[in-house]
Amino acid sequence: MGDLAAEERRHEARAEELESDYVPAEVEKQEDESQRRLFVLQIVQPGLAGLMDGSVSTLAPVFAVAFATRNSWTAFAVGLAASLGAGISMGFAEALSDDGSLTGRGHPWVRGLVCGLMTAVGGIGHTLPFLMANFRIALAAAALVVLVELGVISWIRHRYMDTPALSAALQVGLGGALVFVTGVLIGSS
Repeated sequence: MGDLAAEERRHEARAEELESDYVPAEVEKQEDESQRRLFVLQIVQPGLAGLMDGSVSTLAPVFAVAFATRNSWTAFAVGLAASLGAGISMGFAEALSDDGSLTGRGHPWVRGLVCGLMTAVGGIGHTLPFLMANFRIALAAAALVVLVELGVISWIRHRYMDTPALSAALQVGLGGALVFVTGVLIGSS
């Protein structure tokens, strides 16, 4: 096995030599950019859509129930149901949207899995604090988690979607604030 491993290392070294000798830097740069675009289309974009949907769309029901009932366990149960239900829904929606052959967005079930999982994660993040019995502490912790979630979404948009940082923060923050206020107003009425 040691001889086989040594031979494999020699093959890898030779392949790197040939690549550096015969593949122009411009071609290598184009290949790297193509790989990046595929990663963004096939993984980042469905994951970001899911994270945004899960983090933002579950705000209204979770906080509406929290303010209406002032009960941590009820808010947790509604948040968990909304998060998992949204994850399943978004996962299927993404998987069934196209087969990837026309758009180049990759295998539909991989995109659906990524989107659905990130949707559920986004909603569960601000739901978990409601496992705390003290309602006020749970509410404050959930609000803090929402700010972290919105910050992560803004960073991903800036990092992978080439959105200017301030623009990403303002867009995501505005959307999150509108949904949060909607939930609070409905729950307080």
